[in-house]
Amino acid sequence: MAILQNTPLLAALFSIFFAQFVKIPIHFLMTRKLDWSLFTSTGGMPSSHSAAVTSLCTAIAFETGLDSTLFAVATVFAVIVMFDATGVRFQAGQQAIMINQMRLDFQLFVEQTKEWSHKKNDEKLEELKTLLGHKPIEVFMGAITGILISVIIYNFLL
Repeated sequence: MAILQNTPLLAALFSIFFAQFVKIPIHFLMTRKLDWSLFTSTGGMPSSHSAAVTSLCTAIAFETGLDSTLFAVATVFAVIVMFDATGVRFQAGQQAIMINQMRLDFQLFVEQTKEWSHKKNDEKLEELKTLLGHKPIEVFMGAITGILISVIIYNFLL
């Protein structure tokens, strides 16, 4: 199968899985809590989005050179993805934090006026996901992760 010989694609996919997996021990070291759900969640250290696009970009550089049009496209794509991860998605997460706080304040009001505590858990509103985007350091570390994975693949495995 030709797709299994597409090293840039395989490097990018491996970078996603590696970055997602490494979030678990990093979180454990910081909190002493093992959270396997981080493997499939967005946000956190390192950014798997950044790892993927920089790994792809680096692999394309190895295959086609820094002066290729394909490398230029991959680089612009990587910059846009990383900018979005720190900008729009991070701000959406910050808004979710505020909306969740407003929801909690509203719930407190309802408890005090309508005996909220007698309602079942499934009747309560579900919290919005607050860990959507990345801090700049998370994007930077994701980018370093992706670059290093492609460098290792092209210098030591191929």
